[in-house]
Amino acid sequence: MVTVEIVAIGNEILIGDVLDTNTHWLCQQITGLGGHVRRATLVRDEVPAIAEVLRQAVERGTDVIFTTGGLGPTADDMTLQAVALAAGVPLEEHAEALRLVREKYEELAAKGYVAQAGLTPERRKMALLPRGAMALHNPVGAAPGVLLTIESTTLIVLPGVPPEMKGIFTTSLQPTLQELFGESVFVERVMVVECGDESVLAPLVNQVAAAHPEVYVKSRAKAYGPGVRLKVTFSLAGRDRSQVEQAVSRALDDLRTSLDEAGIAVVSVE
Repeated sequence: MVTVEIVAIGNEILIGDVLDTNTHWLCQQITGLGGHVRRATLVRDEVPAIAEVLRQAVERGTDVIFTTGGLGPTADDMTLQAVALAAGVPLEEHAEALRLVREKYEELAAKGYVAQAGLTPERRKMALLPRGAMALHNPVGAAPGVLLTIESTTLIVLPGVPPEMKGIFTTSLQPTLQELFGESVFVERVMVVECGDESVLAPLVNQVAAAHPEVYVKSRAKAYGPGVRLKVTFSLAGRDRSQVEQAVSRALDDLRTSLDEAGIAVVSVE
């Protein structure tokens, strides 16, 4: 299974001004691809701090690192400086990235969204990439995404603006994701049960989880009391859809049997 870490970058996140929805969305997408997100980190716009987080992830042998944020034209957008430091390479003007930035501002100027299309120093800054990097077309904004290999780790650098991040992920990044994750599938089933006390359900869930270690089995409780329904989630990623679905179904059937024996009703399975 492909191991993944996510690094969300930005002072605005850590002062509570902006909610980091990017990490949540990426976790969903990566899990759906069959990847395993094993760590997510929030870090300020500080070059040494960002570089340290990236180096640590590489040293842990992480297969893929996603970063979000810090690719814009302002001085506090420092992510690519940190990436270059972590990789031990210089920043340099990237011809393809510069072309993408130029074309975006020409498009914006033609629509009247900006006053002029010229490549100012601030705009050229978004085309300064670590040596050896690849630029990823941004269909929404001006800052290209960046793809770079550090040792055996693939680093994917995305903007922090959610529509831009999602735009790159769902378009220009797709060939890379296909290469990294292959034809993985992700199957999730949810069982709803009539049980108002998760501690009563826990031994049964734990027993099934132990019997099916390949399947992630998790109960979720929000309240106590009569009439409360709890959800139990079964999920698994793999290469073969039939095998994945069968493994999830076996775990689900085992819990259903245990619940029947305990007199706990199953409301539905989705």
